[in-house]
Formats: sequence, structure tokens, C-alpha cells
Amino acid sequence: MGIFDENTKTGQDFERILVDGSAEELNELKAWLFKENIRLETERNELKRLEGKFLKEKQQFRTEMEEVNRRFVTERKRLKQDEMFFDKKMDILKNGFIQLDAERKQFEKEKINFDARKQAHETYREQEMGMDTAKLLFQGVKSQLALKKRYRDLLKMFHPDNIAGDHEMVLLINAVYEELKKEYEFGKQA
Repeated sequence: MGIFDENTKTGQDFERILVDGSAEELNELKAWLFKENIRLETERNELKRLEGKFLKEKQQFRTEMEEVNRRFVTERKRLKQDEMFFDKKMDILKNGFIQLDAERKQFEKEKINFDARKQAHETYREQEMGMDTAKLLFQGVKSQLALKKRYRDLLKMFHPDNIAGDHEMVLLINAVYEELKKEYEFGKQA
């Protein structure tokens, strides 16, 4: 074992050998420095290689992070667009339901109006038909006296207290009687 083993590598030993050392110690120091220089160069090269590898990995990591960030931003934009699209669809549906409800209410109003008009028309038609029927009952009457006689006979027949009595028919007979009575009175005055 030489003078430069692991325990004797101090700055004072180097200085002592350089100043007072023998040729053998200087050669040994030179060899040790050469080996140490090669070891350090090897370590330096290894560090450079590791540094290059680290920088390459760092660049790759940055590239991957940028790609992840791009995807994240793209996905966020897509989600925002989907959310806006969904909101628009929801607004369209809400407006559609509101409009449908308004149309339903309008339809119900129109149906009620139509039913009322239909009922009124049917009632008018029934009254008209009843009036026509009642006028037929007074057919052939030529004087006011004959009108009164026919009126009394018809009231006896259709009076509601009779078995064949009909209240509505009595009302129609009364209406036709009043109408014909006015015509005879008007004709008498003229």
C-alpha cells in the first residue's frame, strides 16, 4: 500500500511531498493524481451524461405537461360549449313548454267558445224548430177570435199538469200566440 491510501489524502500531505518528498513519492503522487484526474474526468463525463439525460427528461416532461395542458384547455372549452349547448336546448324546451301551455290554454278557450256557440246555435235551432212546430199548431187561424180559441185548446192539451203536458211547448205556444196576437192587433189598427 502506498502513501496515498484513503486515510492519507489531505492537503498537508500533498504539500509535504511536493516540498520535501523523494522522487518515488513524487512519482507515486503523480500516478495518484493521474488516476484521480481520470476518475474525476470519468465522473465529470458521467455527470454530463446524467445532466444531458436529466435535461432531456426535463424537456420531455415539459412537452408532456404542455400537451396535457392543451388537452385540458381543449376539454374545458368543449365542456363549456356542451354546457352552453345544453343550456340553449333547455331554454328551447322551456320556451316550447311555455308556448305549448299557452296554446293549450288558447285551445281550451276556443273549445269553450265553440261549445258555447254550438250550444247557443242548437238552443236557437231547437227554439226555432219549436216555434215552427208551435206555428204549425196555429195554422189555419184567420181571425183574432179563432186565435184565442186555438190558444186555449192548445194550453189544455199541453199544460204541464196533464199526462202529455210539456212545459217548453207551453212556453213556445205562449210566444207564438203573443206574436200572432200582435200581428192581428197591428193589422186591426192599420
